[in-house]
Amino acid sequence: MVGLINDEDIVEVRDRARIDDVVSAYVSLKPAGGGSLKGLCPFHDEKTPSFQVTPSRGFYYCFGCGESGDVITFVRKVNNLSFAEAVEHLADKYGVQLRYTEGTGQRENTGSRLRILEANGIAAEFFAEQLLTPDAVVARQFAQGRGFGRDVAEKFSLGFAPTSGRALGQHLRGRGFHDEELIPGGLMRQGGWDFFQGRAIWPIKDAGGLVLGFGARKLFDDDRMPAKYLNTPETPVYKKSHVLYGLDLARTNIAKKSQAVIVEGYTDVMAAHVAGVDTAVASCGTAFGDDHARLIQRLLGGDAFHGEVIFTFDGDAAGQKAALKVFSGDHHFAAQTYVAIEPTGLDPCDLRLQQGDAAVRELVARRQPLYRFVMNNVLSQYDLERVDGRLEALRAAAPLVASIRDNSLVSGYIRALATMLGTDVEEVRAVVSRASGRRQAEPHLRSAATPPAEDATQGALVTYELPDPSDRALTVERDTLKLMLQYPEAFADGWHGATPDDYSHPAYRALFAAIAPHSPAGVPAAEWSHRVIDGIDDDTLRQLAVQLAVEPHPMAVSTPYAISYVAKLRLLKVMYTIAMLKSKLQRTNPVTDETAYNQMFSTMIALEATRKQLLVLSTGE
Repeated sequence: MVGLINDEDIVEVRDRARIDDVVSAYVSLKPAGGGSLKGLCPFHDEKTPSFQVTPSRGFYYCFGCGESGDVITFVRKVNNLSFAEAVEHLADKYGVQLRYTEGTGQRENTGSRLRILEANGIAAEFFAEQLLTPDAVVARQFAQGRGFGRDVAEKFSLGFAPTSGRALGQHLRGRGFHDEELIPGGLMRQGGWDFFQGRAIWPIKDAGGLVLGFGARKLFDDDRMPAKYLNTPETPVYKKSHVLYGLDLARTNIAKKSQAVIVEGYTDVMAAHVAGVDTAVASCGTAFGDDHARLIQRLLGGDAFHGEVIFTFDGDAAGQKAALKVFSGDHHFAAQTYVAIEPTGLDPCDLRLQQGDAAVRELVARRQPLYRFVMNNVLSQYDLERVDGRLEALRAAAPLVASIRDNSLVSGYIRALATMLGTDVEEVRAVVSRASGRRQAEPHLRSAATPPAEDATQGALVTYELPDPSDRALTVERDTLKLMLQYPEAFADGWHGATPDDYSHPAYRALFAAIAPHSPAGVPAAEWSHRVIDGIDDDTLRQLAVQLAVEPHPMAVSTPYAISYVAKLRLLKVMYTIAMLKSKLQRTNPVTDETAYNQMFSTMIALEATRKQLLVLSTGE
């Protein structure tokens, strides 16, 4: 019987296993100041990093969910291990010889996660060795036919399962394992047969390099298993919805480059890495799902503006269906999502074979935003030259926008769809609203019990609701109003050229209309916000003004800074107007409607000149 692990050995395991090194296999960590590191918590879903690691003390703490502990606690919870199994796992990885209070030898907790992981590691080495035997000539020919030499096969631990059907089981029994462990671990079947027989083998590893399971490809026509690809069944360590092939090789590059490329197969991952796309991974025996998305997001980190996730799909109906499925789960990513489509329908492996490494890199470089691909796919089915065609296209695309569960993204998609159709954004918003079964797709409504307010810009009765402060598409609008309320001394009469039309959100537009009549000249900053707020009759707008008056602003504010910020606000409006005008120009025949075309073209030239001026101002120059 194996007793308790010696306390001194546990201390040595904690000392050798640096917590930042262990955690970084699962979470992308970035400096957070004071010697701490921060990333997305692996124990609950979040888009803003709240998981903090302090290497000097050897502890982690999540300010979001309260999870905390040392390196052993982390390994226990993230891998669902017992305390002893977590210590033994770390001891094996960092070379600590454990002693026990009673007896000697290793634990043999039948069917335990640790034993399965150990057996998987030995099996991976066995399969790799078998690839060099005479019986594996077909497997070697397969690898060479896909453009992979011996060095690539070794890098990805490519292996071969012998055709005898019992070789792996005999090998593992010789290493001290029992059928009662190997069958639940997915390495053997009932009756003593190896689970994989006569197939090319790919070990599937976690971000830390532990072998969780295997993928296998059919090589022989007389294979009794009809499936071309076969994966390890669900085991205590292998859950197909939680694993990604190639993650062990790609995780560091994913964090370093803030990019993840999702391909569809094992050979596609290999081809991408060989071609220089070293952030490629693939799902194993199942479609890319929500759990995969969360895993990728944790490795990318919490930067919503710089990270990117690129999916490679075929251009056929199946690829379009896959893109729609991914689009429905887009809310899991703070990073931007893209799709890379090869027009010829070749997957990355075949593309590399036929056109070389550069073609694979070019495929990824030609990516386009996922939402645009999905929307274009829908809109392409309608005649946008006709008014009724554009209306039908809008009705078809509206449910896609309405299906997005993250309301902070809906606003941006509505504006993008309006640009693609050349349609007024408010018309698109109304159709999306009806498709979602709510009064509006964006949260502009407040309680019906509150009397409607009069919109100062339109002279009509409207209602408002507080805008979502996390809506990235409205950040400039929100921050500009924040500056106006908190730093009036940085503005002069005229507000540096800002107008109500520069605001796309009705509540922000109305709040600016309430601020604009007041002159900031000579008014103490301490009194300014109170004066503005006291003059607002609408309860919702008053609440919004209070929010913006107290929200912190990280930068020092001066008049040049305020000028540059208003320029950014106006620039967004001008760029949107240009996009709308370009869309209309594309649908206008310059021969049959020459006058209208020339007028729009002249307007475009003037707008482009304004855009350049605002671009310079927005940089603070």
